[in-house]
Amino acid sequence: MLYEHIRPHRPVIALGALLSLVGSACALSQPIATKTLVDRLGDDEPIAGILLVLTALVLLGTAIEAVAQYVLERAAESVVFAARRRLTGRLLRLRVSEADRIPPGDLMSRVTSDTTLLRAVTTQAMVAGVTGALTVVATIVMMGVLDPVLLGVTIGVMVLIGGATALVMPKISRATQRSQEAVGEISTVLERAFGAFRTIKASGAERRETETVWNATRKAWRYGVQAAKWQSLASSSVGLSVQVSFLAVLGIGGARVASEAIEVSTLIAFLLLLFYLIEPVSQLVSSATQYQEGAAAIARITEAERLETEPEAEPREAASEGGRKDPATAGEPAVGDGPAAVAFDDVTFRYREELPPVHQGVSFTVPSGGMTAFVGPSGAGKSTVFGLIERFYDATGGRVSLDGRDVRDWPLAELRAAIGYVEQDAPVLAGTLRENLVFAAPDATDEDIREVLVRTRLDTLVDRLPEGLDTRVGHRGSRLSGGERQRVAIARALLRRPRLLLLDEATSQLDAVNELALRDTVAEAARHTTVLVVAHRLSTVLLADRIVVMEAGRVRAVGTHAELVAADPLYGELAATQFLATATG
Repeated sequence: MLYEHIRPHRPVIALGALLSLVGSACALSQPIATKTLVDRLGDDEPIAGILLVLTALVLLGTAIEAVAQYVLERAAESVVFAARRRLTGRLLRLRVSEADRIPPGDLMSRVTSDTTLLRAVTTQAMVAGVTGALTVVATIVMMGVLDPVLLGVTIGVMVLIGGATALVMPKISRATQRSQEAVGEISTVLERAFGAFRTIKASGAERRETETVWNATRKAWRYGVQAAKWQSLASSSVGLSVQVSFLAVLGIGGARVASEAIEVSTLIAFLLLLFYLIEPVSQLVSSATQYQEGAAAIARITEAERLETEPEAEPREAASEGGRKDPATAGEPAVGDGPAAVAFDDVTFRYREELPPVHQGVSFTVPSGGMTAFVGPSGAGKSTVFGLIERFYDATGGRVSLDGRDVRDWPLAELRAAIGYVEQDAPVLAGTLRENLVFAAPDATDEDIREVLVRTRLDTLVDRLPEGLDTRVGHRGSRLSGGERQRVAIARALLRRPRLLLLDEATSQLDAVNELALRDTVAEAARHTTVLVVAHRLSTVLLADRIVVMEAGRVRAVGTHAELVAADPLYGELAATQFLATATG
């Protein structure tokens, strides 16, 4: 899987590796030049030339290594950038069912923390590992040329210590993977805390939530320390092997010099090569440990990339115009103009196989135009109707159709372009008020915006804001009241000029004056589009042309208010208690 991330950057990485090898060659030639210098000193020969060569090798090797490091680090940053871009592109296209299953903080950790580890893997685990291995081979060859006996002593010591080092690599991998999972848990806990920041303060739960975060960070610290312990053991083994080798070579080499088997210059050059061997061997050990860390991160990234996503849609500029067809996509079936008709035919649905069904044979028909209200006890499956129409979820049985065609047969972007949707909690995104209004209709004109502001009674709000439409609304719209956030969400949906408008308890946080104004807005919209509303207020239900009563995942009755009060006991009870209580509360 690592190769998939580095494949587009192969030329740059290869260039960096080549420069690194050239720099290593310059450094590797320095002990040989030193041997020549010692020999000339012993023979009273001039040394100016060899000193110049040695100086040039040092300067050239340093410069080339610096360039190589820059090239490789730049390539590593490009790998991280591409991975984050690719991963975010997939995560934002996840099916809602997948996003419901995995905590957002964990997904954010994969984009931030896990992708960061790709940088070290690219520059150390792969390139430094390859160049380090080649340099070790070249160094060993040169040692063999100088003296095979001393080479045998060196290799014997390093193999003995290196074998013990290899045993800790799996431990590094396990500890690193657990550490990354713990970092993801920290992100999840923090996302949970900041998502309910005011609730935590109002509940006096700061200390408890802080302890929860500390527990997650403590777990990450514990596994991080474990990984550091094994990494330290692996790194220290390199220095130990070189020091033991140096003592062995010094003792045996001194004896060979005394017996005139080799010259002093040969022993000096061999010892310099031995010291030079520290860096490439350290690179190999570091590469192995970095790879273990990177492998854990890549596994988490790959897991995220395998999550099920919705099909990627082509941009459709004309789609925001009430679902009208972009000429560039004329070969595909188009969602027509005018109000949309919706039908559910024996629809069954459950969120996951292990969970109980939410819909059990739901059937109803909504003709084009007008307003249809969905009422029923909590958990009856009302909001799920909207999720199935939007194809946030697919029905497990039966058929959901728009204009007589199964919603699964429509191009997804085209289907959603025809729908305006106001969620139950009316989310507002961080940014300016203008950005929130045009979020679903980026091509809306100032005249369009002004019109919808008046319709939703947001014009007075805009007039008193310090920067008007360009005023920032804060995280999740924290600078707006609950009712203002709801009106912004409704204005955003209306600005899209949808053929089908879905309102999920869209007036629950409005005061009586604004609710009355918004009811007029919805009633006016129902003359030009099809409006479906989940309602808990009698005043809203009374405006509906038809009412669908749901209970326990089934459609219990369909009719007008007067018909249902006379014929359906549940609706009569709701109308006499819940609706009236909500309307007057």
